[in-house]
Amino acid sequence: MVGLWVVLGTLVLGLAAGAALRWRNGRIRTARPSATLPEPIARQLDPDTPVTLVQLSTTFCAPCRHTRALLSHLADRTDGLRHVDLDVTNQPEVAQQLGVLRTPTTLALASDGTELLRVGGVPRAEELLDALRPHFEKRPTG
Repeated sequence: MVGLWVVLGTLVLGLAAGAALRWRNGRIRTARPSATLPEPIARQLDPDTPVTLVQLSTTFCAPCRHTRALLSHLADRTDGLRHVDLDVTNQPEVAQQLGVLRTPTTLALASDGTELLRVGGVPRAEELLDALRPHFEKRPTG
């Protein structure tokens, strides 16, 4: 009888953990204050592009491929948005300096390097665009 309770308890804990991870996946979080950007990321910024999406990936990450396709498509169809994929497999210090614990993680950076937001996991396209829209509207015209 005790074995049955252990199995049921393990099942409930596993389901709760799975639900929590699923809820966090793709959720937009506020930016973390960062003193300086790591050089491999700072090199990717374009002063003429209001927002750069920097995707931190690893070599054997299956969700990273899906994220790459999604973000590339968004950048292609959105004026003022650029996508860069940075493989951190051989440069873990970059992920560590940014406080990134999983891949894919997407950072939305302003042209001056300010982190606007971050997404752990595969982003939800419309939510991401909605969150970034105010940063496109600040763009000077003329």
